[in-house]
Amino acid sequence: MDFEKFCQENCVERRGTGTLKWDSLQDIFGDPDLLALWVADMEIQSPPSVREALQKRVEHGVFGYGRVEDHYYEAFFNWMKKRHGVELKKEYIRFATGVVGSLYTAVRTFTSPEASIIITPPVYYPFYDAILNTGRKLVTCDLDNNGGHYTLDLEKFEKAIQENKVEMFIFCTPHNPVCRVWTMEELEGILEVCKRNHVLVLADEIHQDFTYEGHPFISTANVKDGKYRDNLIILNAASKTFNLAGLIHSHVVIFDDKLMEKYDAYIKTVGSPEANLMGLIAVEAAYRGGEEYFDQVKALICHNYNYMKETFAKELPKIVVTPLEGTYLSWIDLRGYLPGEKVEEFIQKKCRLACDVGEWFSFTGHGFIRINQATHTKNIKTAVERIITNIKALEK
Repeated sequence: MDFEKFCQENCVERRGTGTLKWDSLQDIFGDPDLLALWVADMEIQSPPSVREALQKRVEHGVFGYGRVEDHYYEAFFNWMKKRHGVELKKEYIRFATGVVGSLYTAVRTFTSPEASIIITPPVYYPFYDAILNTGRKLVTCDLDNNGGHYTLDLEKFEKAIQENKVEMFIFCTPHNPVCRVWTMEELEGILEVCKRNHVLVLADEIHQDFTYEGHPFISTANVKDGKYRDNLIILNAASKTFNLAGLIHSHVVIFDDKLMEKYDAYIKTVGSPEANLMGLIAVEAAYRGGEEYFDQVKALICHNYNYMKETFAKELPKIVVTPLEGTYLSWIDLRGYLPGEKVEEFIQKKCRLACDVGEWFSFTGHGFIRINQATHTKNIKTAVERIITNIKALEK
């Protein structure tokens, strides 16, 4: 694959387009001139099939209320079956405006106001918000870091659940930011602990499509032939896969009738969101015609990641780059060269990069950064060069 050609044809300038990633640098980082490598969306355009479908609808010129047609379900279900072996039915699906909003909805629906909810840091920071902003008690069980490879100690996990009378586990699979794709054995262990202790699992599977050679994604829905489906809520979307986050459209997947009844009853109290017309059109078009294009995007992400990992290994071998099993995000430990509390200032002030920093994902996350690989290769090369140059300058 000619990566330079692909970038030239499909990566676009986003500054000045009202995008959070680039046009909020002043608001978020206090500096509008940084190289944006934060927020998990891409500089890569959505597939041609998506752009064509949206253009056709724009030419139609009417943007009234939408509804979910059978052909949408067909495209979505075919994708899930082909790519992940998950078989779905209409009655399992509800729609929402995004996975983050659905985290809040699920917390309010399925836990008591005084509930304890557990997460496994370092983890996607809206998990914290969904717990704390709804008045629930936050319980954490940190993942173990073994030279950049992260695992969950089930004994420690179960102890935290039992000691805090936990009601819900918000599970990131694949895991953001530590790039883990959980094995079947790990998933069975985690889900069994939760079921044994009456802890409902809320699984964020939004990065399901971004897994790489040797690390197949296994949906929680399929563990032990669906044994845990009666204790499971899955949140997913096409927004990461096809760069559609701004079209605010996502899925809530609930297999158990009693859980679905409870969900529907809660939604009635807050008003069910209308389906996003353009989101429906874009997602269906992506699932129908975006597969080949998506595989090229994944190849570019691997290319960028391998360049970063190999260059750091050669030039700064004490940088630990977490193995990329899943997502398109690199979790990088700079503590071999810098005190953890100095990393954020170093990355922004010296390297001129806007990155998610470790303390956003964990109370003890100082020293880490998260870099988004779903971008033009030139951006990754620039970031790597700046980090290398500035760390070497410190050592002189």
